[in-house]
Amino acid sequence: MPDGTFDDLRDLYQEVILDHGRRPRHARRLEPFDATAKGDNPMCGDRVQVFVKYTPDGVAIDAAGFEGRGCAISIASAVLMAETVAGLSKEDTRTLFEAFRRMASTGDCPACGGQLDEALERLQPLAGVHEYPSRVKCATLAWHALIAAMEGAKEVSSE
Repeated sequence: MPDGTFDDLRDLYQEVILDHGRRPRHARRLEPFDATAKGDNPMCGDRVQVFVKYTPDGVAIDAAGFEGRGCAISIASAVLMAETVAGLSKEDTRTLFEAFRRMASTGDCPACGGQLDEALERLQPLAGVHEYPSRVKCATLAWHALIAAMEGAKEVSSE
């Protein structure tokens, strides 16, 4: 990479996170919704409630939304999650969550295959949180709430 390219990319990713944190898209309660769960990170105060609407056959996520408060990383992750999981099957959503959790923890972007690679690429701005281990919980909170909702749980904590 030419000098400065990495810094430019990092700055771009930081700006994406800040933009989503300031102007969160998908920050809404879905009406009606099929599943919901709350997520809480007591260490930093991030809180989120995720709402999921399934396709009529119940196999895939038709839409996701959230209500929450927290740091820019937490909110940006919830926005990107809601954008990324729409149209994915429940199985693919779980696979994407595991890949995202790995990326947030290590900075590595594992290959998932097909459309999941494209989805994980959209989440790339959050890969830098691996450099700040305490922020990984911020980045994964909404995802944990999403998985909890899909599994019928009502609440999840990052602790």
